[in-house]
Amino acid sequence: MYPLKFEPILKQTLWGGDKIIPFKHLNDTLANVGECWEVSAVEGSESIVANGADKGLTLPDMVRKYKEDLVGEANYARFGNKFPLLIKFIDAKLDLSIQVHPGDELAKKRHNSFGKNEMWYVIAADQGAKLISGFAEQITPKEYKERVYNGTFADVLQTCAIKPGDVFYVPAGRVHGIGAGAFVAEIQQTSDITYRIFDYNRKDKDGKSRELHTSQAIDAINFADVQDDFRTEYEQVQNEPVEMVASPYFTTSIYDMTEEITCDYSELDSFVIFICVEGSCRIIDNEKNEVSVQAGETILLPAATQEVTIVPEGAVKLLETYV
Repeated sequence: MYPLKFEPILKQTLWGGDKIIPFKHLNDTLANVGECWEVSAVEGSESIVANGADKGLTLPDMVRKYKEDLVGEANYARFGNKFPLLIKFIDAKLDLSIQVHPGDELAKKRHNSFGKNEMWYVIAADQGAKLISGFAEQITPKEYKERVYNGTFADVLQTCAIKPGDVFYVPAGRVHGIGAGAFVAEIQQTSDITYRIFDYNRKDKDGKSRELHTSQAIDAINFADVQDDFRTEYEQVQNEPVEMVASPYFTTSIYDMTEEITCDYSELDSFVIFICVEGSCRIIDNEKNEVSVQAGETILLPAATQEVTIVPEGAVKLLETYV
């Protein structure tokens, strides 16, 4: 096996902007691209291998074909043929809806799906850009309903001004929203389940309000989730991996590099995904397979990979994530 690249899946949205296509160096004229799904096994939006001998196969095809060699023994025992992570770039020209995601138990019961724990890494932020994450003050489920109906729900949420490099872990149950001007990489469980709580009274292209899920959301919300700042703090160190998020669903580190690094994965029983958020590099595995990666590209290293060497071309920033 070898490092896999995938065809980008571009999603036009009501709130999408114009950053994703140039960031990914794509020759495309689509407008209002709000999301690019980089690695996806979500039904109807399955990633397609873009390189090598398996070019044209979908990610679910690859899991069925290679099993443990692709995802790792423990992951295959845990998830079977379901690939557990979904990787996206998100460009918000306008505010996204305020929403919440169910955890595994509720998602399994209601939707026969994984829950949706996720994280954001801020790639770029326009002046004044913000993210909403969690409650600024404690409220009750009764007050939640009242505030949703009278339009004051946003008043009790924690709004954070952001800058490039900021990280937020967003566990299932935490109310959140991506604000206008935010451009982020999102790492999440494989799930497309969102309970939309408030959508700024917007209409879609047909003049209709988007569906809200106020009642479904109340069972998913963690009402005790109150903090002063939900940002994830991490050390900013060059030329060595720095862990940012470690959760039961994924572990993510950042590599801020100007020098060559060799990564030993011989003891890691998982695939590894690298998301390039700045600069470019070459990645060479222990079988001498080599891929070039530039800002906006994502690669998947199969679990069978023992070692890779990352060779920066100037400066490069990579997010590394695995389960």
